[in-house]
Amino acid sequence: MEEKKVPYHVGIIMDGNRRWATSNGLKKSEGHKEGYNTIKEISKYIYKEGVKVLSIFAFSTDNFKRDDDEVTSLMNLFIKGFNELKKTYNEDNIKLIFSGRREPLRKDVLKSMDEIVESTKNNTGGILNICINYGGQAEIVDTTKKLIEKVQSKELNIEDITEETIRENLYQDLPPLDLIIRTSGELRLSGFMLYNSTYAELYFSELNFPDFKFEKVKEALEEYKNRNRKFGGSN
Repeated sequence: MEEKKVPYHVGIIMDGNRRWATSNGLKKSEGHKEGYNTIKEISKYIYKEGVKVLSIFAFSTDNFKRDDDEVTSLMNLFIKGFNELKKTYNEDNIKLIFSGRREPLRKDVLKSMDEIVESTKNNTGGILNICINYGGQAEIVDTTKKLIEKVQSKELNIEDITEETIRENLYQDLPPLDLIIRTSGELRLSGFMLYNSTYAELYFSELNFPDFKFEKVKEALEEYKNRNRKFGGSN
């Protein structure tokens, strides 16, 4: 497989918003707001560098276990953010899509998600895939159920199921991840896009996400360019 100097598909696990808030004597909600501002800033830079798909881990299925006030604050931030970003991403020609389960997201959150998807569906300059109420194992379970339904309805023959078929039936049909960035010093993937991350290069930063500005993204992309990617071969 030919090595790509610019990653086509980048994933970011945006960790450390709450730690950033605590270290700055602020409420958790302020950390999440600053994380939102950071992703707005760095996404513009990433697309200008030639990245075509950006997937961000915004809210996991397990995040619903957090206290009610924090979850409510995050849901309200999502609605505010999606309403603001419709104009921005249409101007930048970026298509918005979502990965994750719709239940038990609030109806007003789902409405704002659906509206931004509809508003940006014809944009061709890049894709922003936002993972909300997402879990990597949950995605594999849901994909398995989808394939079983297709086999039972005769839409698909079981003999025709391949690795490609599975990928096409994930929450979104996206190319494999080339680079995954995780902030806040944690050295794990936490189930982020498991099926698409098989040969992804991993980049870890000690910085909390609100401090991971475009200069740091530039450093990650530069390191990626210098890596010798391997795909199971002997090189």
